[in-house]
Amino acid sequence: MLTTKRTTFRHPRGVARRRRRLLGSLSAVVAVLVAVSLNAPPSLAGTTATAGGAGPVAADTTGGWNGRIDWQACPEQPDDPGTRCGTLRLPVDWARPGGETFPLALARRPATDPAARIGVLVFNPGGPGLSGVDVALTAASQLGPDVLRRFDIVGFDPRGTVRSAPVRCSSELLGQHPSLTPANAAEFERLRTYNRQLRDDCRAHSGPLFDHLDSVSVARDTDAIRAALGERQLSFYQWSYGTLIGQSYAELFPDRVRALVMDSVMDHSQGVREYFRSGAASNEALFHEFVTWCERNSGCALHGRDVPALYDQLMRRADAGTLVDTATGTPLTWFLLGFATFVNFFDATWADLANMLLALDRGEPASLASPMVPVDGDNDLTEYALPAFCQDWSLPIDGFADWNRYLELSRAAAPHLRASPLAVRFGAICLGWTATNPQHQLRVRTSAPLLVLNGRYDPATPYDGAQRVVRQLGSRGHLVTYEGSGHASYPRTECTRRQVDRYLITRTTPPTGASCPAAPV
Repeated sequence: MLTTKRTTFRHPRGVARRRRRLLGSLSAVVAVLVAVSLNAPPSLAGTTATAGGAGPVAADTTGGWNGRIDWQACPEQPDDPGTRCGTLRLPVDWARPGGETFPLALARRPATDPAARIGVLVFNPGGPGLSGVDVALTAASQLGPDVLRRFDIVGFDPRGTVRSAPVRCSSELLGQHPSLTPANAAEFERLRTYNRQLRDDCRAHSGPLFDHLDSVSVARDTDAIRAALGERQLSFYQWSYGTLIGQSYAELFPDRVRALVMDSVMDHSQGVREYFRSGAASNEALFHEFVTWCERNSGCALHGRDVPALYDQLMRRADAGTLVDTATGTPLTWFLLGFATFVNFFDATWADLANMLLALDRGEPASLASPMVPVDGDNDLTEYALPAFCQDWSLPIDGFADWNRYLELSRAAAPHLRASPLAVRFGAICLGWTATNPQHQLRVRTSAPLLVLNGRYDPATPYDGAQRVVRQLGSRGHLVTYEGSGHASYPRTECTRRQVDRYLITRTTPPTGASCPAAPV
């Protein structure tokens, strides 16, 4: 659950159960796999494009695919006759549309004012691996009333997730994962061998869909949904990893995009060096935001202390093997300490982070309040994120020496945190993979203006990545900067919500340099 002072984004029903808030030992953070988001000045206005809306189905659907949605009542909401759940059978491989198919699950919540309806708003919450169906089912608590009034809200579980033929792997093998931070060449090769074994195991348990989980395939699924709904164009709110799906859709089907919001945007143009460097620098900046907060707030458990020096000391103890999770007796590595810090960046939970660091410094049991740790033994999120991310990202690392070079590059950018935990995590689990949808410069030719919203201090989608995405979009791209910390910016303040809602309804874009103040922490 991504919680803010004003609004709560609720993760999927199934995934939410798997990601309940856990108060437990710091060593549990090794289970984390993040997919990895107030008073605006009245002058914040810009150009306006024609609203557009629904119309006849485009003649050329994806590969000529003509599917029908089997609509039913939603089991999760039997008292809401308006919201409908359905399945749409789609090709496993869009290059072979006549081959094997799979059932894609989706849900639709109708506009509350049919006379004012603009069209369909597709919501993808990212992950990779989170459920769009559950977002649609809880749309009333997610989106502004004007958006709900004007749009049908449609969400779907991407192929390989939750209700859409979820990827399956051996639980026993998943539990045997070697260290993500190999200490020598032998451990590095052990990790690469394990990745190959896990890939083969998941493919055997999941079938051919396992090899077609990239964002381009999901974008083609999205266009098949458009055709089945009878819509000429779609509007989008895409969050975090979902922004990669939105980018792919805009590249493939530019004329079918009415509006596209990319909140906490993925920069799919960066190579492996920039991937490590940018993530590390972004997290180091967040650490300094925490330090500044602690200096200014007497309620911080570390107020008056030299927080960077204390953190460096904890890292040295981790290196020496003397930083211990007293709840379990497990030594904490620098990576686990960094990840424990990182999860507090998602909602800028600075007080929790200060309490955790103080407890570690004193040798007391340190609890990590993390919404990111699976706690009920279900590995759906992990199973899907592995192939989805590794099919979208080419992160070639030739050997242990090469791996160390990227860690050294990260440490130069983040002298306290040492690295981005996400970069290390995905760099490690994708060893040996060949991406089918590798990074590239965006080639978007939409007639519609596109809105990018990003926090200046975002732990998972760095702000400099958002700037690069906007540059790649050219005149189509318009950036709103949330001047605060955390991941996913839309729900943070009235200003961010107003900017997004106005754009979705009228396609009004903000002026260059538009920003929203940070919410109080």
